[in-house]
Amino acid sequence: MAEYESTSESDANQAEDAGTQQQAMIEAVGLSKFYGQFAATRNVSFSVPRGQVCGFLGPNGAGKSTTMKMLTGFLAPSEGRSLIGGFDVSYQRLQAAEILGYLPENGPLYAEMTPRSFLNYVGRTRLMPADVLTERMEYVRSTCMLSDVWEKAIGKLSRGYRQRVGMAQALLHDPDVLILDEPTSGLDPNQVHGVRELITTLGETKTVLLSTHILQEVHAVCDRVVLINDGTIVFDGATSELGTDGSAMEERFRDLTSSNS
Repeated sequence: MAEYESTSESDANQAEDAGTQQQAMIEAVGLSKFYGQFAATRNVSFSVPRGQVCGFLGPNGAGKSTTMKMLTGFLAPSEGRSLIGGFDVSYQRLQAAEILGYLPENGPLYAEMTPRSFLNYVGRTRLMPADVLTERMEYVRSTCMLSDVWEKAIGKLSRGYRQRVGMAQALLHDPDVLILDEPTSGLDPNQVHGVRELITTLGETKTVLLSTHILQEVHAVCDRVVLINDGTIVFDGATSELGTDGSAMEERFRDLTSSNS
């Protein structure tokens, strides 16, 4: 009997570990956003498990940024729920924010601050311990290649460098979940390659939702694709199901986004 109980306990632990690995870290549950009679999104539902890099695609005006803002709590949904790590963003936003890193499209930065002072400010607002903040600032300075502009005013930086500062603030507190809206916008080819490698590495331990217009980027780093058009999900599947290369993905993308237009 004791042997049976021990085996059962082991099986239960293994099942629990497997369940943890598949835990949904990002959940959109029936998300809709209405502006009068116009529906920016309608009944958007999907989830992203721990350790997955998911591409979130769609043409301009399809509802990508609106969905991302609702997922992160920057925008209240008209209907539906957003959950980050199991925390309902509408009611447990602070708990969700502790495990979430968000890079919005054209994210707000303080032009008069330097990357160093800005990131120090962000870390202090998150109540990061001083020693941890110092360590993480060194990490993001190196990872996001900011050493050359560390003490320069953000307002005087190029678009590419400002984008890297935005990425640095998203990574600063070592979040479990990353929601990145056009993270390679404004970067040169070498920088793009570096960000792609970084996202691939982060995806080994974190959950990443990545919005981009570059289908080759999706093919390079994403395990899965969710495609939105006219505010509704029109595809959700493995990246390989959308196409085996950039050209095939572009053709499939056009087919899916023209069918609902």
